[in-house]
Amino acid sequence: MTEPLGAPADVLLQRPWLPVNISGCQLLTKSWFGETAYHVLLTDMQCVWEERMDSAAIQSRAQELNRRLRAPVKAFFSHLCEVVQPCLSDGGGGGGRADGGEAQISLTRQEDGDISMRLKSELAGLPFYWEFHCTPAPVTLVCVQLLRPLLAMSRLLQRQVEQLGGLLVRKDAEIQDYRENGATLSRERLQTDAFNEQIYKEDFMSKVRGSSSGVLRAAGLSGLQQRPPAAVPRHRRPRQHTETQTVRGRLRRAGAARHRGARPHPIFR
Repeated sequence: MTEPLGAPADVLLQRPWLPVNISGCQLLTKSWFGETAYHVLLTDMQCVWEERMDSAAIQSRAQELNRRLRAPVKAFFSHLCEVVQPCLSDGGGGGGRADGGEAQISLTRQEDGDISMRLKSELAGLPFYWEFHCTPAPVTLVCVQLLRPLLAMSRLLQRQVEQLGGLLVRKDAEIQDYRENGATLSRERLQTDAFNEQIYKEDFMSKVRGSSSGVLRAAGLSGLQQRPPAAVPRHRRPRQHTETQTVRGRLRRAGAARHRGARPHPIFR
């Protein structure tokens, strides 16, 4: 029974995108290899390429590239998987070789926009050649395998940033309360309305627009490191004045007077 052409969408979706460097090209790849079929995806964050091959297509290409090969697909496909999978997971440490130098892979960009990857290895003491002919993937596949997961992850990270921003504001308020009241926390619930979400979003979007080209070149999000959100000056509610607070106020006024060159109150001499 012939395997279906390409991996089921949900199976391929569970495979991670892995960074690779093949012939000096920085790419992200994900792949699925069945018993006698495979599905490979490549992207440089500007275009996505794919190739799907079933048993019959693999047999035809193998005999075209290896004239002396007479074995059925199952006899050599496991070897192909063994040598190509390290190359598609950066196992070659730079995209040149894998399996201790037994396999060699190279990449060529075609004038029509396709990508060709050539693999050379050794099978049963004889050279074994293989080529991946990757063409631009349809929009539906790009959305399912790349765009939707990125949007979902972006939304999740955005929620986490919002939660952390709120936590930072509460921690700042808690520290300020400790400073003003000693070791006793005067308020059970600290207000979080000091955080200005609009200012933070505008700052975030300006940084995204300024670093978008660098992010695409790096094929990641490392350039979007954000600073913690800044808190807006808080309008404080009137507090009951105690003897300790009265003395603290005198200290502050005395410090300000000394800074202005005024004569301090005798109690602070």
